[in-house]
Amino acid sequence: MNKSKTAKRAAFANPYAYTVLQNLQDAGCTDEMVEQFMTFQSRDDKEQQLKLLSGYREHLLDELHRDEKRIDCLDYLIYQMQKEQ
Repeated sequence: MNKSKTAKRAAFANPYAYTVLQNLQDAGCTDEMVEQFMTFQSRDDKEQQLKLLSGYREHLLDELHRDEKRIDCLDYLIYQMQKEQ
């Protein structure tokens, strides 16, 4: 059985774990990240859980900033084109 199915099966047995699993999936975490998080949960290793979540948050924030810059470029081009009309 693959790790993702194992984490899901464990989560269904525990309502709190199911909520956490769903939240991680909604946040876009990979199956591997979910498995790591649940492993840290079973070890009661909150420090590693927080490191994992913080690292992923930083990754998402970097993506957001990159996308904002792209939108700014498009906004500028649209502005320039409309100004010429």
